[in-house]
Amino acid sequence: MTVFEGSFVQAEGFKFALVIGRFNDLVTDKLLAGCQDCLKRHGIDAAPEGDQVDYAWVPGCFEIPLVARKLAESGRYDAVICLGAVIRGQTPHFDYVASEVTKGIASTSLQTGVPTIMGVLTVDTMQQALERAGIKSNLGWSYAMNAIEMASLMKQV
Repeated sequence: MTVFEGSFVQAEGFKFALVIGRFNDLVTDKLLAGCQDCLKRHGIDAAPEGDQVDYAWVPGCFEIPLVARKLAESGRYDAVICLGAVIRGQTPHFDYVASEVTKGIASTSLQTGVPTIMGVLTVDTMQQALERAGIKSNLGWSYAMNAIEMASLMKQV
């Protein structure tokens, strides 16, 4: 029997792409900072001028899957991390955006074979978003850990 399992110690040679939605940037800036901190602490040069992480800024979450897919299809990245925040409002817009972004990110991962990390918060309030982006804990860190683990796992499979 063979057991495949990702590792967090072999991250130094990986290359990542981050796709970040500008809308709700109060939240996404914090997620990005947590993500960069994690990557840095695992030996990855996450500086924008570095050569291990590329950044793509998009207007909002709805645009994330398209850019994530283009980046994944390029073959240059071990994983793509998608960061954004969709916050429920007074209309059904939240439901449509959250659903399509989630499906688009999952589809990108499945169709390209490149781990595409769902780092888009889907929450009811700004307070919930801020709690997940740094007040209580920063999920940006977790999204980076997921990317490192999946990149490592995919090298083994």
